[in-house]
Amino acid sequence: MNKPKVMHFKLCVTKVELTVSCENLLDKDVGSKSDPLCVLLMDSSKSQWYEVARTEKVQNCLNPKFAKKLVVDYYFEIVQKLKFGIYDIDNKTIDLSDDDFLGELECTLGQVVSSRKLTRPLILKNKSPAGKGTITVSEEIKDNRVVNFEVEARKLDNKDLFGKSDPYLEFYRQTETGWQLAHRTEVVKNNLNPTWRPFRISLQSLCGGEMEKPIKVECYDYDNDGSHDLIGIFETTMTRLQQAEFECINSKKKQKKKGYKNSGIVSVKLCQVVKEYTFLDYIMGGCQISFTVAVDFTGSNGDPRSPQSLHYISPQGVNEYLSAIWSVGNVIQDYDSDKMFPAFGFGAQIPPTWQVSHEFPLNFTPANPFCAGVEGVVQAYRTCLPQVKLYGPTNFSPIINHVARFAKEALQQTTASQYFVLLIITDGVITDMDQTRNAIVSASRLPMSIIIVGVGGADFTAMEFLDGDDGRLRSLTGEAAMRDIVQFVPFRQFQNAPPEALAKSVLAEVPGQLVEFFNVMKLSPPKPAPNPAPNPAGTI
Repeated sequence: MNKPKVMHFKLCVTKVELTVSCENLLDKDVGSKSDPLCVLLMDSSKSQWYEVARTEKVQNCLNPKFAKKLVVDYYFEIVQKLKFGIYDIDNKTIDLSDDDFLGELECTLGQVVSSRKLTRPLILKNKSPAGKGTITVSEEIKDNRVVNFEVEARKLDNKDLFGKSDPYLEFYRQTETGWQLAHRTEVVKNNLNPTWRPFRISLQSLCGGEMEKPIKVECYDYDNDGSHDLIGIFETTMTRLQQAEFECINSKKKQKKKGYKNSGIVSVKLCQVVKEYTFLDYIMGGCQISFTVAVDFTGSNGDPRSPQSLHYISPQGVNEYLSAIWSVGNVIQDYDSDKMFPAFGFGAQIPPTWQVSHEFPLNFTPANPFCAGVEGVVQAYRTCLPQVKLYGPTNFSPIINHVARFAKEALQQTTASQYFVLLIITDGVITDMDQTRNAIVSASRLPMSIIIVGVGGADFTAMEFLDGDDGRLRSLTGEAAMRDIVQFVPFRQFQNAPPEALAKSVLAEVPGQLVEFFNVMKLSPPKPAPNPAPNPAGTI
């Protein structure tokens, strides 16, 4: 019996700031206009709405622009349902039940971030329009600039009786309440002319995104007991930091010692401001995630008419294949603007010639294998199932290479316009393991991720080998994959879990894989966001 695989992944969690505005709200006040407020609710896993945040009240206004941002945790791998409720506030109580309801919008957080700016009509509780009222929800791109540093020093003061100083640097940004530590370098042991390892600091952390804002750098001699000795200090700005030299000044030493010059020179060899795009930057910049489904129709699944078959559709209308399609597709569909998904089968004899095929469209239309949304994929699967003969073998490489061809075409673009996610749902051992390894290693150089969901009780050791968590996958010739693009999970681990648990597990690595690929290829989002306007002086 195989041990269940322990999942190691970093969840894509980001704080998202939503800005809300409305137009043409219903007027519920006599002698004046409505005093609107927006409340944000989220749907818990138990299908109960709970309040997350609310804006301020805007007095006497039917076209409010709410100043207060609504902050929520964003998870790519979960469908996060939101409800924005607009109320006319007539009293000072927190309870909204006695305030006039002006309309609401239900959507997902994925829809908001993938559209960047979502405008929809407001709907009343009875699902009728709230007059001509509309609501606009937008997500602001944050400052994604980072600073790459290479720094060295020479002729630093020696603070140690035995040996030489062990210097390190601390970088501080100026805030309203004083200096705040932004970065600390490593300690270079026993060296008065140290070179520190290259490091990076976000521009926001270093100077609040303002190139002329004061920055303080302190140089210390490290001591094991924590009583680190100050060598010297200098103040500068981001503009002046770029490839310059600074004198470290120790004010106490300067007061005591006549003819004091400095306590050493810090030399900035590299100070380079670059953009470091996040997953949300790519999605909000217009990158589309194209979703393809591949279903295993090999004979080992069993006769679909038998309740013992993995393809048997229960009286409730489900089986493990359908559950996997719904679970993963429901998340990804928010990130594809046309929501047209190609869906294929493999390992079956198909009409009219009854030849075995390893990449046939579920709708039997090779020129147009697209299905409308997840519902379309499910419908195509249900229609296809009685028309094919389950056969074999279990070959993965044809469908991987099929999607890879489209991913290769997307790579001709000069921006990060498209990323491909292939979902393979299978019951068994791969027959063409060598070709599959080669196909995955080639695909690792393309904008593409592969999710494999194993259904049934088979031994999936080979699948776990393809998932590169335990080391980079290699082709037959020994060529290593450029990155890990495969995530495998056995469905049996999620049989008693809520439906969203499977998607959460298999999709958790996709944001990191997407960002890693586009960063390596130095591809920016199709519509790069402009740098944020400088903050007013003194604000953070």
